[in-house]
Amino acid sequence: MPEAVYAVRALSRRKDSEAGLFAHIAALGVGGLPIALPLGDGRGGVSVDLNEELFPPDFLFAGTPFAINRVIMVRLIATAVLVVLLVLYSKRCRLVPSRAQSAFEFILNFSKVSVGEDTLGAEAKRYQPLLATVFFGVLFMNITGIIPGLQIASTSLVGMPAIYALVAYFAFVISGIKERGFGHYFASQLFPPGVPKPIYILMTPIELLSTFIMRPITLTVRLLANMISGHIILVLCFVGTNALYMNMGGIGGIVFGSLTFIGGLLFTAFEAFIACLQAYIFVLLMGSYISLSISEH
Repeated sequence: MPEAVYAVRALSRRKDSEAGLFAHIAALGVGGLPIALPLGDGRGGVSVDLNEELFPPDFLFAGTPFAINRVIMVRLIATAVLVVLLVLYSKRCRLVPSRAQSAFEFILNFSKVSVGEDTLGAEAKRYQPLLATVFFGVLFMNITGIIPGLQIASTSLVGMPAIYALVAYFAFVISGIKERGFGHYFASQLFPPGVPKPIYILMTPIELLSTFIMRPITLTVRLLANMISGHIILVLCFVGTNALYMNMGGIGGIVFGSLTFIGGLLFTAFEAFIACLQAYIFVLLMGSYISLSISEH
């Protein structure tokens, strides 16, 4: 795989200061394709290897199926924190809730009402444990992207989004089969009633593609693309800040470095919002797919 590198380079010589305006522009290469190129003499640059950032080397059990790298470690930490919080909530739940309990119950109620009841109606109670599990899982895996020391979303690599997409896929297929029977379920999905039979020649392949092939793919890509793009923007801002403060120097370095730093802070807040929003959208689509599977057309 070609090396993918994005770099921020700052000018070190006084006579090149007019080009310093562009010093925070990054050189981003994905598969060898440069997106932007900074101006200047290229000395004293700061660079980050995108391969190493998103595919870090193993530091435990290397060369085995149980190899652990930075991303796997972040996923394990997010899972452990979620499990501990759920256990503490279940053991310390009181009739008069504390602030922490109220916050947790607010999230649970949001999952129950805004996702379950709004998409599944009377059937929401049956599927609420699954929907809440996926919602909390995606949320905690997303939010690690802005946690100091972790600083990478666990869903910014394809593995976790694909796993959650497969959970959603099997959930709506199995629920449809259980509710309506194997033959009736697939017949209703591939041969919608009330359509003239000759139209099935065109419609059935489209329904097969959109329902049973594209749904898990779009769920995966939507979550992955949002989280990885946010991570790249944050790293770009803070690497640019470092380069401008440390290499450019002078008033220009302070001004433009401060701008990229403020931009990084704003994007951090925005990334927190995106992490929550993507968890909501993912589980909302999952509930909608289950509803379509168990309802009569």
